[in-house]
Amino acid sequence: MENYKETRPWGTFENLLDTDYCKVKQIVIKPGQAPSYQYHFKRSEIWTIVVGSGGELKLDGDVTKVTTGQIIHVPFEAKHQIKNSTDEDLIFIEVQMGEYFGEDDIVRLEDKYGRT
Repeated sequence: MENYKETRPWGTFENLLDTDYCKVKQIVIKPGQAPSYQYHFKRSEIWTIVVGSGGELKLDGDVTKVTTGQIIHVPFEAKHQIKNSTDEDLIFIEVQMGEYFGEDDIVRLEDKYGRT
């Protein structure tokens, strides 16, 4: 499902590439927003921050700042969340690798939009 774009409460994601071996998305996090604190059983992810500095990454409970150009590895089953704590969009490219890339491989632990 290449070039499929979906709006979520926190921003948008667009599928740029969808194959049997990987999926690539552009993810836009709106100011003050954050997807759920979550993990996946069937995929790992690599994120490259392409626009925005000052966001916050929560990875297995540890919180760090993110900056443009940073590359983040999210291993299988690692709990993760990114928050945009700035007043501009935070944009990153996500490369998913593993055996399955469906949206139903999301286990939400915390979610301010009531989706847990």
